[in-house]
Amino acid sequence: MTKSTAKFSLSNPIHFLALGFGSGLLPKAPGTFGTLAAIPLFLLMVPLSSVYYGAIVLLICISGIYICGKAAEDAGVHDHGAIVWDEIAGFLITMFMVPISWQSILVGFLLFRVFDIFKPWPISYIDKNLHGGFGIMLDDVLAGIFALACMHLIF
Repeated sequence: MTKSTAKFSLSNPIHFLALGFGSGLLPKAPGTFGTLAAIPLFLLMVPLSSVYYGAIVLLICISGIYICGKAAEDAGVHDHGAIVWDEIAGFLITMFMVPISWQSILVGFLLFRVFDIFKPWPISYIDKNLHGGFGIMLDDVLAGIFALACMHLIF
C-alpha cells in the first residue's frame, strides 16, 4: 500500500466498495482494473430483466455519490485514483440491454475506457467543475451513457 492509499481500509465497507473490491489499489491503471472488476458483477446481472438490471444500476449510481464522496473525504483527495466505484457504475450503464457475447463485453469495456480516459465534452467539463461524490460519479455515468449509445449503434 502506498502513502496515497494508506488512508483506505478494505475492512471498511465504504472503502471496500469505493475501491472496487480492492481492484482500485493496484498501482497501475486502477480505473482499468476497476472496470475489469465490474465484469463479474455484470455477468451475475445478465439473467435479470431490464427493469431489475436498471434498478440495480440506479441504486449503484445513487449510492455511489455517498460511497465515492465519503472515501474521497477519508483519503483527503478529491477523486482519488483508487476510487473506482464510478467505473463499475459506468461499465454497467455501458452494457444496459446490449446482446451478450464475449465480443460485446470486450467492445463495451474498450468504449467505456476510451470515454472515461479521454473525457470528451461535456464529460471533461463535469470532471473539472463538479466536486464531491456527485462529481466523481457523474463524469463516469456520462462516459457510460456515451459508450452505451455507441454499443446500441454497433450491436
